[in-house]
Amino acid sequence: MSEVVHNAQHEFWRPPAAQPSAAGSNLVEVCDSCGTEFMVGAHFCHACGATRQALPNRGWTRYLEFHSIKQGLGLSTASLVAFLLGLACALAALACGFIYSERNVLEWQAVQIYRVQWLLAAVAAFVGGLLLRKRPGPEK
Repeated sequence: MSEVVHNAQHEFWRPPAAQPSAAGSNLVEVCDSCGTEFMVGAHFCHACGATRQALPNRGWTRYLEFHSIKQGLGLSTASLVAFLLGLACALAALACGFIYSERNVLEWQAVQIYRVQWLLAAVAAFVGGLLLRKRPGPEK
């Protein structure tokens, strides 16, 4: 049995060989000093401790991340969800006029009732967001 895995320990600790892609660049990021593959999301090499090069800037898409919006507005998670729900209801109230076409006064009144319902839902969501926001604690 020992003949089958005679070099297993040596092979296990060998750094992975970087495979070049068709474009000539590596798909796998490796450490510049020791050649070991970086762990996912690591800022340092787990083998030698060298720092990883800075990750590329993600551009404007980072502003669409839930966590970034939450930090930027200073809201709790529940409050932000209620705020986004309120925005969706307000947009639905505006969209009622574009979606429905009124041919008489009765249809116009029905569309206005839809708008009022969507606006009431938006107000309820905004009030819920205000009630759920985090309040600053007392200073010690």
